[in-house]
Amino acid sequence: MVTFPTNFVWGAATSGPQTEGNFHKQHQNVFDYWFATEPDQFDQGVGPDTASNFYNDYEQDLALMAQAGIQGLRTSIQWTRLIDDFETANLNQDGVAFYNHVIDAMLAHHITPYINLHHFDLPVELYDKYHGWESKHVVELFVKFAEQCFKLFGDRVDHWFTFNEPKVVVDGQYLYGWHYPQVIDGPKAVQVAYNMNLASAKAVARFHEICPGANKQIGIILNLTPAYAASDDPADQAAAEFAELWSNKLFLDPAVLGQFPQPLVDRLAADGVLWDATPQELAIIAANPVDYLGVNYYHPFRVQRPDISPKSLQPWMPDIYFKEYELPGRIMNVDRGWEIYPQAMTDIAQNIQENYGNIPWLISENGMGVAGEERFMDEHGVVQDDYRIDFMKEHLTALAKGIEAGSNCQGYFVWSGIDCWSWNHAYHNRYGLIRDDIHTQTKTLKKSAGWFAATGSRNGF
Repeated sequence: MVTFPTNFVWGAATSGPQTEGNFHKQHQNVFDYWFATEPDQFDQGVGPDTASNFYNDYEQDLALMAQAGIQGLRTSIQWTRLIDDFETANLNQDGVAFYNHVIDAMLAHHITPYINLHHFDLPVELYDKYHGWESKHVVELFVKFAEQCFKLFGDRVDHWFTFNEPKVVVDGQYLYGWHYPQVIDGPKAVQVAYNMNLASAKAVARFHEICPGANKQIGIILNLTPAYAASDDPADQAAAEFAELWSNKLFLDPAVLGQFPQPLVDRLAADGVLWDATPQELAIIAANPVDYLGVNYYHPFRVQRPDISPKSLQPWMPDIYFKEYELPGRIMNVDRGWEIYPQAMTDIAQNIQENYGNIPWLISENGMGVAGEERFMDEHGVVQDDYRIDFMKEHLTALAKGIEAGSNCQGYFVWSGIDCWSWNHAYHNRYGLIRDDIHTQTKTLKKSAGWFAATGSRNGF
């Protein structure tokens, strides 16, 4: 039997913009605006207007999650729902009431809330006015929003996160066009990464002032996708080293160690693209490491030497130093286009243990998105998602090896509890333990929900 430590948390993760719907929300985030202006960019033209209807269904949804054995729920507070005036952080009272009700309902169902403050949902107004995370003024506005959250909900919420996958904002908005406004600008991406690190550290500082207490903790959620070299060739190894610096250490090191990795700073400075920073800002980052870490893991990041020399005349982008590599014979989740490689769970656990002070951490996302799950329904309408159970078993087995070796992992949060809206992919790939028929908003437990509940109850499988 694969077993886990006492008090290991079996949870699920989701976000406000992917579940709530836009009911009574006064402002648009960047994805709301993008869908309103270019709906053809979203699978089947499905946007976030209703999503999984959590705004209206949270009582029933949380009851189903409790049936699925979900002990902790990670979701997010939408800046665009809670705040009426972004400059002053004046509150929207409907938003305050909604999040109060949700948190109270979680606790009533014996589900521990884990609350995140930013999940790709920058208010579009702040992009239009200030170019979003390019601006240090937006950093200050985010801290004001965070302060309101801590004051309103810190009496009942012990576990907080500043950002979910800030590196995806950098990549999606400023490098590869996955997120609105699809700017392709490497130097701006570098500054945005710095500003988001600064915003996180400033929010951590205010959290400890507003919510003192040994039981209160704040962290950051990072998609740690280990960079594996295609070969032992020095050029491939060098590509993997830079990919690791850019993809993982860019946020992991300042969040946990309080400083940016010097080899990355040196490379960016030599290339003339290093961020604008002050000694005072760097001191804030140094003084405010996170208390714990959320790790999202789905797939590995395999790289090889670039096709052309980084010294070639070309716009600066991080991938002038590496090229993605596809491992022949790899196991794939074909629907999502991602390699399945559970061994990375062990590698991540070892890395955190050996290089990051064995900081407390949890798997804050891991899951399998599959299209057309109706084909796996039985005669009772239950999705027989054995593939999802197998995926979780394989990754949990690899995680357990890291824990057995001493890594301080304290929980596993599957993505997701209920099928949710997945940005431009909308509902194409389903991730939930619970099925959502988005045409009727009828929600039903999948086979994996029963497995998850049983696994949590005996703390292993």
